Amino acid sequence: MASHIVGYPRMGPKRELKFALESFWDGKSSAEDLQKVSADLRSAIWKQMSEAGTKFIPSNTFAHYDQVLDTTAMLGAVPPRYGYTSGEIGLDVYFSMARGNASVPAMEMTKWFDTNYHYIVPELGPEVKFSYASHKAVNEYKEAKALGVDTVPVLVGPVSYLLLSKAAKGVDKSFDLLSLLPKILPVYKEVITELKAAGATWIQLDEPVLVMDLEGHKLQAFTGAYAELESTLSGLNVLVETYFADIPAEAYKTLTSLKGVTAFGFDLVRGTKTLDLVKASFPAGKYLFAGVVDGRNIWANDFAASLTTLQALEGVVGKDKLVVSTSCSLLHTAVDLINETKLDDEIKSWMAFAAQKVVEVNALAKALAGQKDEALFSANAAALASRRSSPRVTNEGVQKAAAALKGSDHRRATNVSARLDAQQKKLNLPILPTTTIGSFPQTVELRRVRREYKAKKVSEEDYVKAMKEEIKKVVDLQEELDIDVLVHGEPERNDMVEYFGEQLSGFAFTANGWVQSYGSRCVKPPVIYGDVSRPKAMTVFWSSMAQSMTSRPMKGMLTGPVTILNWSFVRNDQPRHETCYQIALAIKDEVEDLEKGGIGVIQIDEAALREGLPLRKAEHAFYLDWAVHSFRITNCGVQDSTQIHTHMCYSHFNDIIHSIIDMDADVITIENSRSDEKLLSVFREGVKYGAGIGPGVYDIHSPRIPSSEEIADRVNKMLAVLEQNILWVNPDCGLKTRKYTEVKPALKNMVDAAKLIRSQLASAK
Repeated sequence: MASHIVGYPRMGPKRELKFALESFWDGKSSAEDLQKVSADLRSAIWKQMSEAGTKFIPSNTFAHYDQVLDTTAMLGAVPPRYGYTSGEIGLDVYFSMARGNASVPAMEMTKWFDTNYHYIVPELGPEVKFSYASHKAVNEYKEAKALGVDTVPVLVGPVSYLLLSKAAKGVDKSFDLLSLLPKILPVYKEVITELKAAGATWIQLDEPVLVMDLEGHKLQAFTGAYAELESTLSGLNVLVETYFADIPAEAYKTLTSLKGVTAFGFDLVRGTKTLDLVKASFPAGKYLFAGVVDGRNIWANDFAASLTTLQALEGVVGKDKLVVSTSCSLLHTAVDLINETKLDDEIKSWMAFAAQKVVEVNALAKALAGQKDEALFSANAAALASRRSSPRVTNEGVQKAAAALKGSDHRRATNVSARLDAQQKKLNLPILPTTTIGSFPQTVELRRVRREYKAKKVSEEDYVKAMKEEIKKVVDLQEELDIDVLVHGEPERNDMVEYFGEQLSGFAFTANGWVQSYGSRCVKPPVIYGDVSRPKAMTVFWSSMAQSMTSRPMKGMLTGPVTILNWSFVRNDQPRHETCYQIALAIKDEVEDLEKGGIGVIQIDEAALREGLPLRKAEHAFYLDWAVHSFRITNCGVQDSTQIHTHMCYSHFNDIIHSIIDMDADVITIENSRSDEKLLSVFREGVKYGAGIGPGVYDIHSPRIPSSEEIADRVNKMLAVLEQNILWVNPDCGLKTRKYTEVKPALKNMVDAAKLIRSQLASAK
């Protein structure tokens, strides 16, 4: 019986690694302290997998920051600005690459495929000198061996590594990253040779780019690279692992004919079409690692369905060549359900976190080998049956309302220019109106009051009073700064998704369901388990209170349906778009209640719209269609004179600009201050955009305070491309994480810049 885990979360069940890292970065603990916490976490993971009966246990999937950065260190590919010359790379250089230091900036971070995890992007070029500079993979293999656990060392494969890199600054953008293969393969050979000498019998090379749309020359690079590694790999069993999507037929052909490879791993949760490829042809005598346990969600596996799939595969590849595995690394799910003491038992019985998924993989492997644990299987069937029939999951009214959406595309009654005229009559704004994105700094005192209210240590009356004082302070400050469209500052909100999820039905929340986003930063996604509806108004009380404090327009602040969906663990018993439409209807109710409550400007944030874009181009149109439609559902019922804003974080925006225009918002504000030129180029290339637009004029992610001249200069650059009657002036994101000592002068300079340009435009007339 054979079972395998692709990878495991590193943070620890109670985020032990996060706290150890932050303590080390703050200079409160030593490198030895950090290494001790890390070694304890690794040994606990190996022990747990071993005790569960796992045959193929991964090593080297632990990282102090990121597995791609670990590979960069292994290859000695340190950008010159970090001053590394030679020798084993230590924590100082490693963390400087990840986080920057006093004198040089960090390397860029970007999303790992379509997950919410971020990796550190290698910066490569023809001048990079590669050398074997981090022995981590071998050291971890030996560390596990000393504990009595024989592991499968995991490396990011050479072709994926290069294709996930970027040309360094100053290197021609057209530089072919794959031309570096002959330079990095010698280092891979050294690592593999050392692993063999240390006693490794299996090795796992992760090549997830195989699931992307790859041109022919990229597929040929795989063939060439593995032919080059073949003699070094001989004597080892070699698993090439893929995940996150179906593997295209061409890539499947390339992968299954690679030299020196004995096993292939596939994601059979997100890659159901891969099953057909395997059934049609699988190379004789090779191993199939079948990823049937979902590594990206928190739901319990359907044992009966998985077993059926596995038995069919057994018929194709042979009993002794089938290994039960996870669909991808368990890095993308929460760590251990045992720490969820507050979740109710019924919902908990429907779930499995990483620790439980290890048990599931082994239970399936045992069943396949004829040692089925009947009690476990019947408990699994009972939990799934209860989930299917639970009245908490199904809400007839919501199902009907969502079904009734079909047949309309939910557009507002008139076009955007007519609406902007009606809004201007009501709002009477100057040209280049100023606003902020929503949140204001959250002081220690404010967080304390919120925490104590949640713990029932502060009465509702005192809580509302404290929030009201905070809102008044924020409103007064904005009036004093002479900002045109105000916000209430969101003092009552912990998180832009959790705050709404807590007030919607169909959502559950975990206490320790943390997932690594990058470095030490973790997120705790809400769980959508049932039909979503809004029992009562969520934000109207606060927004109306804030509007009553000022005669200027006060923006209502909501998180959009697509962002709520993409930042949650989503139910897997209906298509994602159906869940999204349900959330859209709940937000629509809220938008209409805000309008009734006298709020004339309503912002619906879609920060994560782009994040949900599927990995393959063929699937983009369908996703963008339902995502944009969901946004339009939320506000199709408001009057022309109600102004709908949306806020989006910039991320390669230009390829979806037509979908963004199709959202048909009245005003869109964009986080773009780090990539001004890229964003403006799309308008320079003649994309017609008639709605209001506010590209962020300064970067809130940095404590730096920009001068009014600098901001004016940026606004002028924007005016060269955008009409003055549609341009808004705003920071690029919410101000929640900044201090008031930074926010006040920065906003003052922003308003001064807008006023300066207004007077210049007026005198030019």
